[in-house]
Amino acid sequence: MIEIRLSGSGGQGVITAGIILAEAAITEGKEAIQSQSYGPEARGGASKAEVIISEKFIYHPHIIKPDILLAMTQQAAEKYSKENKENTIVIVDEDLVPEPPKCSHLVKVPITRLAKEKLGKDLFANIVALGAIVKATKVVSFETIQKAVAHRVPPAFLEKNMEALRLGYEAIK
Repeated sequence: MIEIRLSGSGGQGVITAGIILAEAAITEGKEAIQSQSYGPEARGGASKAEVIISEKFIYHPHIIKPDILLAMTQQAAEKYSKENKENTIVIVDEDLVPEPPKCSHLVKVPITRLAKEKLGKDLFANIVALGAIVKATKVVSFETIQKAVAHRVPPAFLEKNMEALRLGYEAIK
């Protein structure tokens, strides 16, 4: 079982990213659940999505200690890293999380900067983050996450979202 927590602030798309990741896992024949939590603000408040992926039936639908944590803001890193395991893979937006949590597996990616500079909008940061997560953790295949993104995004934005996914994937060496 893999427990994944995606965190940031409202408007960054972490909930959508969580839904897409869970759908990708289901496409691969795995069990998956997704839950979400966010503040009352539409934008700017704390936001998190949690995904559990397993080869077997999932009996407990809540994360206890994440195996993977995505932190898109400093506030999210501080708030949501408290339950990390010793070996949690922590992926941070290196520009928005200047003081990442102490951990043994830290991955820094300029997620929002890549979205802005290469695609013209930070709107695609969540999809850049998905690409990075898939490359860093291999939780699902790149081909499967491509299909899940294509299924979820509006057709008019499909090409940019595919580019965002590729950018995040290739940002991990």
